Amino acid sequence: MDHPLRIIFAGTPEFAAESLKALLQHGGYDVIAVYTQPDRPAGRGRELKASPVKELALAHRIPVYQPVSLKDPVAIAELASLTADLMIVAAYGLILPQGVLNAPRLGCLNVHASLLPRWRGAAPIQRAILAGDAETGITIMQMDAGLDTGAMRYKVACPISANDTGASLHDRLAPLGGEALIAALTLLQENTLPSTPQDSRQSTYAAKLSKDEARLDWSKPAQELARAIRAYNDWPVAFTTLGGQVVRIWQASAVAETTTALSGTIIAADRDGLRVAAGNGSVLQIETLQLPGGKALPIVQLLNARRDQLAAGQVLGA
Repeated sequence: MDHPLRIIFAGTPEFAAESLKALLQHGGYDVIAVYTQPDRPAGRGRELKASPVKELALAHRIPVYQPVSLKDPVAIAELASLTADLMIVAAYGLILPQGVLNAPRLGCLNVHASLLPRWRGAAPIQRAILAGDAETGITIMQMDAGLDTGAMRYKVACPISANDTGASLHDRLAPLGGEALIAALTLLQENTLPSTPQDSRQSTYAAKLSKDEARLDWSKPAQELARAIRAYNDWPVAFTTLGGQVVRIWQASAVAETTTALSGTIIAADRDGLRVAAGNGSVLQIETLQLPGGKALPIVQLLNARRDQLAAGQVLGA
């Protein structure tokens, strides 16, 4: 190839910033423009905050575009006028119409945080933990008009450990996405990048996370609750109620113990944690809890001041 690939990069959160960082550190690509979501209000002051991708682009003096939608013909024409060889998309958050998909000479590649066709959609990292999957990974996909339905170009697997949270798995997959992207681009330039259609019969849907789904249902088995608590850490954070107030659960595990107590009942409280009756007689041990107005703390610290509130016999979620 006579010149470096002219690349438009589209992404918004930290996951995407890792892929952009990999492109910039490689040095063999010409990132001619960055597309990212409009600045959003953040923090207590609700001041407008730039996305991690925008901050990285500005630091490297790359032109930044922030359309509210890409369905506008003017926005599509503007993107097409950049005459890119390739568009790379990672957790951008906007739908790309066919006019955008067709604009770059080599189309659009997506950095997706699952082993497609499993977990198409917005929250593949958390859904993999919720389902108890043993592994996940990164798929570099050729984008088409469907929801994560395009041909798979490159894949790399990543194990999910018994202690992984949504946050810890994200932090492993984000740089892995950058590595996979560079590997795929290298093969693309050598004309040896494979293209494998997805088997849609094997697909699962990773719906966007909502705050309400993080409310724990104590009738479910402890193993399922423990996975939910890991998946929702660090957003939206699993929660339940205690004495009519919302408490957030940051760390917990299923223990090899059974009980006949009513689901949600605290059956023991000691330095190891709160043991709570769950579905089918199973027991969940809560190790880190956040009480209203407080920080997330180990149970052993909370017991010093809140022993009565956390005593056996209290019922969570009542």
